[in-house]
Amino acid sequence: MRKKHELILAAGLILTILISNTVSFIRDGRELDRLRGSVLRLHILAESDSEHDQQLKLRVRDALLDSGIFDEADSLAEAELIAEGSLSDIERISESVLRANGCDLSVEAELADTKFDVRRYGSITMPAGTYRALRVKIGSARGHNWWCVMYPPLCVPAACEVTDDRQTELECFDESELDIMYHPEKYEIRFAIWDKIKELAEAVIVQNDKNSPCT
Repeated sequence: MRKKHELILAAGLILTILISNTVSFIRDGRELDRLRGSVLRLHILAESDSEHDQQLKLRVRDALLDSGIFDEADSLAEAELIAEGSLSDIERISESVLRANGCDLSVEAELADTKFDVRRYGSITMPAGTYRALRVKIGSARGHNWWCVMYPPLCVPAACEVTDDRQTELECFDESELDIMYHPEKYEIRFAIWDKIKELAEAVIVQNDKNSPCT
């Protein structure tokens, strides 16, 4: 009887641990999704990886950061509206930088959902995944790219070394989001599992929709 009682207690303890880990796993996954959905990234893609084209990319970056286009944005929604309404201005500013440097390439600016790998910026790390991004594509846009977080405004001023704005980070992100960005190694495995589970779930939903008699 005593042995049976001990087994019941052990099973209960294991179940409690499993439930606790599951709750923690779901909570962290939702925090990741919230982080991804709370920023607007700036993504500048160079024509090629040549030294000249990479320098042009950085000059375009400097001009856009100096333009003040996003200075009045007080929310993510407002930043997206400003970006969408400023695409032609962004292209004009970028192309003027290219022309001043003897380059006749065209520039295309767009606001799009973009898949990123893990990216480190100063002391923060943005997890891999799909983010809303202002993409500035120079020419064929086949070269290495430059990125930062446009909103909240973490992009550093022109011509500075890559760094981050700790005060803005503290003001714009909560404790859980900051922990993800400052200590990404803690979450790497569980985020990979979370994304795989979501991917499989979405595939099942799509398949069910295809098999539905109403479609």
